[in-house]
Amino acid sequence: MDSVLKSFSGSESVMLGGMGLAAGDSELIQIVDVALADAARRAGEWLVCRLGCTLCCHGAFAISELDALRLRAGMELLRGAHPDLAAEIERRARGWIAEHGAEFPGDAVTGLLGDSERERERFEEFANETACPALDQATGRCDVYAWRPMTCRVFGPPIRMEAGSGADDVLGHCELCFVGATEHEVAACELAVPHEMEARLLDKLGGQSETVVAFALLR
Repeated sequence: MDSVLKSFSGSESVMLGGMGLAAGDSELIQIVDVALADAARRAGEWLVCRLGCTLCCHGAFAISELDALRLRAGMELLRGAHPDLAAEIERRARGWIAEHGAEFPGDAVTGLLGDSERERERFEEFANETACPALDQATGRCDVYAWRPMTCRVFGPPIRMEAGSGADDVLGHCELCFVGATEHEVAACELAVPHEMEARLLDKLGGQSETVVAFALLR
């Protein structure tokens, strides 16, 4: 797998539509990964995320165009270097779509999520208990870990979230982490997410459409 990771940058430039966007996405991922490592260092034993803990790998969630392109770049590398693994991931993705496609709150052909109020409400209850098709349930590993979406990268430590309805933002974190910690201890471990940088990259793509992991794993 190391050889796959080393060759990621070149393939990513094709999948992300040019070196400018590819370089920007690589920089974004580097910034997030460094920030995550720093937040984990500050959190210490409060952060219990580990290999085999798959709570965050169940339930559908929206991913951006940038996330989807990154996943597709990773899958292209896997098809060349580890075709058996790529085929297994695709099998799981097709199974996920076969099971949930009829209830998908959007276009089940393109995989794009709907943006109407009704479709967003339906998505809140959609496939909430189902494992992500990227998850190897036997090992608890994410088979596309190097290319995982932003939501996956920042899950665990406290991150600032909009409360809505004019309320102050709140710090949210994995429910298994920071058990017994005070508000001050939680706040001291906040992970700063570079939302503005991600938004600029999405603007370069010219759209704000969203999908889910299963569709992004397929050609």
